[in-house]
Amino acid sequence: MENESEFGAGMLYTLEDEEDNEQEFELLGELDYQDETYCALIPFYENDEDLLNNDGEFVVLKKETIDGEEMLCTIEDDDTYEAVGALFVEQLNALYDEEDEEEAK
Repeated sequence: MENESEFGAGMLYTLEDEEDNEQEFELLGELDYQDETYCALIPFYENDEDLLNNDGEFVVLKKETIDGEEMLCTIEDDDTYEAVGALFVEQLNALYDEEDEEEAK
């Protein structure tokens, strides 16, 4: 099982929900899982106060190439969604644990 990841990429994506509402999201990180690439995104807020009031949840989407264009798509398989989400949480926790250890030095 592949588990390469990259966090803090910071790219912005405008996503559209089922009701055609658009919202900007910031790329939190990417990881490869079973030969596919997945992205974790958090809502983008221009105001730091709004960011602090965010509930901390993130969206997980699958990168796919459709007609030569890279797209972020919903993960249809619940088991895959849960597995990828858990990997992102695990890697985010490890990232913050490393930062805490560096601050303690």
